[in-house]
Amino acid sequence: MDLTALQNLLARIPGVRVACVGDLMVDCFVYGEVSRVSPEAPIPVLARTRELVMLGAAGNVARNIAAMGGHVALVGLMGADSEAHLALKLVEGAPGIEGFLITDPSRPTTLKTRFVSGGQQLLRVDLEESRPVDGEVEQRLVRTIRDIAEGAGVILLSDYGKGVVTPAVIAACREAAAGGGCVIVDSKARSFARYGPVDIVKPNAAELAYATDLPVSTDTEIEAALARALELCEAKAVLVTRAAKGISLAVRGRPVRHFPGTPREVFDASGAGDTTLAALGLALAAKASIEDAVAFAQLASGVAVGKVGTATVSPEELIEESLSAHLAPAEAKIATPQRMVDEVARWRARGLKVGFTNGCFDVLHRGHVAYLSQARSWCDRLIVGLNSDRSVRALKGEGRPVHDLESRAMVLAALGSVDLVAPFDEDTPIRLIEAARPEVLIKGADYTEDQVVGAAEVRSWGGDVKLAAIVDGFSSSAAIARMTNKQEASS
Repeated sequence: MDLTALQNLLARIPGVRVACVGDLMVDCFVYGEVSRVSPEAPIPVLARTRELVMLGAAGNVARNIAAMGGHVALVGLMGADSEAHLALKLVEGAPGIEGFLITDPSRPTTLKTRFVSGGQQLLRVDLEESRPVDGEVEQRLVRTIRDIAEGAGVILLSDYGKGVVTPAVIAACREAAAGGGCVIVDSKARSFARYGPVDIVKPNAAELAYATDLPVSTDTEIEAALARALELCEAKAVLVTRAAKGISLAVRGRPVRHFPGTPREVFDASGAGDTTLAALGLALAAKASIEDAVAFAQLASGVAVGKVGTATVSPEELIEESLSAHLAPAEAKIATPQRMVDEVARWRARGLKVGFTNGCFDVLHRGHVAYLSQARSWCDRLIVGLNSDRSVRALKGEGRPVHDLESRAMVLAALGSVDLVAPFDEDTPIRLIEAARPEVLIKGADYTEDQVVGAAEVRSWGGDVKLAAIVDGFSSSAAIARMTNKQEASS
């Protein structure tokens, strides 16, 4: 999806109304560090550092719709317990979400608690009841769907198999959409036939394999599985998400279409399907073509998997992701201070050690390359703070820099030892250092520790200051002097 099409779509989304019906959950992520094994049993001991609580499943679909600028009516089920109060509080505190939560005192509010260390889930504990709702609770859900569906361009059914999506609820959604809306189902079910003639069923590849008993590794296998899925159900289309392989769409009576994905570093896939469903439904409700809706969903899910937990995606992040997709790998490493902070948060959540160094790097030479390589050996991710042209002139005098900021940043970003380049205009990089809070601060051995800007601050939060070796005989000033002398001699 090109940037113009994305901006046009984002401009149409505010005010678009979507209904989301399904299994509501509360997701709790408990983060900590593991440094020892319990003396009581052969299990890791998690030293808890922080906790995140957010709406999950249908609630996460709703959060994403609201975060992208839409308005969502959320219909779900909760128990009569403390988790229900938490769910209500999360719904009420979310702009753009109108909650219609039905209480069933006979079951708990679904709660999933994940324990995470070093970017890896150690354990998930579920509190749930999966039996289908019935009786008065089911009838209240049906009446609520009929009441809130008016004006919704799309109805999204989030079926996690926890009992909310019954035949009566499905029928109520189809009836509510009969006036011109569409119904999209995110299904974990064994059989897609239970949904009847809905517009789209959206499984992932594993769920498609589960529903059809067919392999799904290649495009050819996916095509066969999609054809079989359409034979087994009445849906007008089946759309399968395939992680880095992209999305494939089978519309009844038409050839399968493949939308290639972009390989990316995945931090946390929790809730990626929810983001895809939200973006797909929101785009279609905003009258986007199916091609643009799929591209929008791919873009949004790509942002989500780079975040912690069941994350939401903002319009600003979508625009930045679209811009980054059209950049060369080196260009994508050049960051604003805010993006630097966001990247550091993602690295740190994965347990990675962040290093920081800075300089003018005007005429890059062998000494710079060796210096940056040594700096990178002391950390998992290296940020280079790069002086702006004005800042270089203030330090080095008139006639410097020889190369402008963009050129210097691109050359640095092309080095494998450099993970991010963050330009700054001040005389010192202290603002960047305080924003990044690196575990390791690196400067050349021609400095002493008490001369290094930011050393006291880094040590104050438990970080280290390292002095990298200088390769004798190499410096930007000397290289510039030699070039100047040669030019004068030849004139």
